[in-house]
Amino acid sequence: MVTLFGLTRCDTMTRARRWLEAQGLEYRLHDYRQQGLSEAQVRAWAAELGWESLINRRGTTWRRLPAEVREALDEDAAVALLCAQPALLRRPLLDTGQVRHLGFSEAAYREIFGR
Repeated sequence: MVTLFGLTRCDTMTRARRWLEAQGLEYRLHDYRQQGLSEAQVRAWAAELGWESLINRRGTTWRRLPAEVREALDEDAAVALLCAQPALLRRPLLDTGQVRHLGFSEAAYREIFGR
């Protein structure tokens, strides 16, 4: 089953959910603010997608971090920070069971799902 990880009230998440629904694709929504994230899960994503790509640097959560925290990030610190503050995770994170993809674009989703 396809899982869409993100925040329920995020505009990009809404666009991704609408696209999946319009295509008749079933998915499970995992709101990581409400349901949390495991360290093992975040580490696996970091290994596959790169820890730097997981961080949403456009959001207010990132901008509110002290500069010394932002500048001192490495993989271990990023994983701990993402687990503690899941709103920092770029969204949506689409997991098809075979492919993981960050962000939403219709073109990318069409390619992933062959539509």
